[in-house]
Amino acid sequence: MSDKKNVLVLCTGNSCRSQLLHGYLEQALGDRATVHSAGVEVHGLNPRAVQTMAADGVDISHHTSNHVDEYAAVPFDYVLTVCDHANEVCPVFPSSAKKLHHNFPDPAKAKGSEEEIRQQFDSVRDQVKAYAHEFVQREFVTV
Repeated sequence: MSDKKNVLVLCTGNSCRSQLLHGYLEQALGDRATVHSAGVEVHGLNPRAVQTMAADGVDISHHTSNHVDEYAAVPFDYVLTVCDHANEVCPVFPSSAKKLHHNFPDPAKAKGSEEEIRQQFDSVRDQVKAYAHEFVQREFVTV
């Protein structure tokens, strides 16, 4: 019997923040978990999210933007919401999923020059990476 966990990262549009966390969790957890990400809406994978992750050595270019309803039948162990909107409208999952919430700024709403926008994406990426590390340490590292 497998003790592999199912993890869902949920955001509004499944284009940026959820994709970043999905990428880091997939990298960190490997065979210990199956990571999915979804949105309460579907906005498509943001090309800047792909670029900022590639700059940190994580390839999320193969990810797709999915609607949360696609995963209604999956028995999730964790549901991680990464924005307040998704947390407020998060559907109830018929499982004993542990629900965790952390609101990250939305880099897709960044304004300014190309450099300023890139810096905002990098900043959010770094926040998400730290959160992913803390989550893995807290929930997956056994003493």
